[in-house]
Amino acid sequence: MYFSFIIPVYNRPDEIDELLDSLTRFTSTITFEVVVVEDGSSITCEAIIEKYQSKLDISYYFKPNSGPGDSRNYGMTRAKGEYFLILDSDCILPAEYLTQVERSLKAEYVDCFGGPDAALDSFSDIQKAINFTMTSFLTTGGIRGGSEKVTQFQPRSFNMGLSKKAFDASKGFGNIHPGEDPDLSIRLWNLGFKTKLIKDAFVYHKRRISWDKFQIQVNKFGKARPILNAWYPEHAKITFWFPGLFLVGFVLSLLLTLFNWPYFTAIYAVYFMLLFFVSWIQNNNFTIAYFSVYAAIIQFYGYGVGFLESYYKIFVSKQAPEVAFPELFFKK
Repeated sequence: MYFSFIIPVYNRPDEIDELLDSLTRFTSTITFEVVVVEDGSSITCEAIIEKYQSKLDISYYFKPNSGPGDSRNYGMTRAKGEYFLILDSDCILPAEYLTQVERSLKAEYVDCFGGPDAALDSFSDIQKAINFTMTSFLTTGGIRGGSEKVTQFQPRSFNMGLSKKAFDASKGFGNIHPGEDPDLSIRLWNLGFKTKLIKDAFVYHKRRISWDKFQIQVNKFGKARPILNAWYPEHAKITFWFPGLFLVGFVLSLLLTLFNWPYFTAIYAVYFMLLFFVSWIQNNNFTIAYFSVYAAIIQFYGYGVGFLESYYKIFVSKQAPEVAFPELFFKK
């Protein structure tokens, strides 16, 4: 197989520098190219790309802003590879990444795969806390850490592989964002393609994010899920309701506490204590453990509110998704 890395970037030259540098440190001799798509940035990474012209087989394209999904499609139509490896610009790859991908695909070929994310020691405490919350089995982020069923895995586009054959058949990503990656996975399944998780093909996901931005991000994740459930009801799961139910239950527990019934609040307190200690053990850092609890609260609140709002607008009010949430749809 000949691999093509597809990397959309938007106003993040420093990020793409770190990512491209990690690609030069691969331990394998597997052949690959790099396709960088600048999605209408006002701060371009063209000077960064020039640094790597002699180190990597790299192509650079600039296009008007149309979102990450459309930019990935743009890159894949111009790539030369048989298999596309799609990354976010805020990722850093370990030296064995490509070796793990090729080994897994040779052992059990699929036309689409996903890999988990991890944190480097050099990441900030907030980045490590958010990474813990986004990957822990104790939160809704467990799917990123590998707890989702390995064989019908829904890859996330920060670390995804897609064959040219599957891209040509599916026409790639749609214009919803976020939610474009599960949308593509389900369409691939409906076309007869298989997906899987390659646990050893992980990336270091360096989320450059503030608490406010994290809340906005997870809120959009919550809004997107009922839309996908409406499009593909056969793939809806009760687990998608958990953040919303968690949030409603927490509010009710506080109200019951006012009426001298603190038992449900105590259950929530035990959960957050468990989250704190698991993070403390995993990260060996008190501050990260504290931030992990705060990140989990933001995650449940942001996702839960987004999900419940979206469910009401899509299933109760019967609004069209593009009308209810125009901010989730890019115009091509």
